[in-house]
Amino acid sequence: MGHGGDAIAELTTDHQEVEELFGKIEALPSGHEQRKKYADQAVIELVRHSVAEEAYLYPAVREFLPDGDSIADKEIEDHAEAERTMKKLEAVDADAPEFDRIVGELMTEIRSHVRDEENDLFPRLRSAASEDQLMKLGDKVRQAKKTAPTRPHPSAPDTPPANKLLAPGAGMVDRIRDALAGRGKD
Repeated sequence: MGHGGDAIAELTTDHQEVEELFGKIEALPSGHEQRKKYADQAVIELVRHSVAEEAYLYPAVREFLPDGDSIADKEIEDHAEAERTMKKLEAVDADAPEFDRIVGELMTEIRSHVRDEENDLFPRLRSAASEDQLMKLGDKVRQAKKTAPTRPHPSAPDTPPANKLLAPGAGMVDRIRDALAGRGKD
């Protein structure tokens, strides 16, 4: 969390870190308890990342790209779908029969979303926005990730201004729950 650079570099680094966690999950045998810990860590990072994108990246996409509204709407729907999957994953242990199916579903959703962003959205945004605008956006993204929730909240608002107002409170509650449960420590 908090890598530096412009928004695109920040978010791309997040993508790489989540992919590393997915690789660790895939490298372990089915039912291995460490798979749940890696899945929890991936969910924490994905939720923080999504909240930051919804609060700052997608409003910038709407502003800078001529078809930004439709792109942002599609990205937000991708997030909503992944968040519902993450909520299902939160409720199962690594040795549960449905764990492999749900974690596989999440990986597929996220990998598709990442491909769309890195191959289409990010290059278009880099062409449309100045480096200064992208640097300022990177600072906002990093700030949002610091206070963002760490657990999926599928029914929470996903567009400004409501998401910007509610995310820090949900984030604080999530971090307290995580500390008490030892979640995300490995």
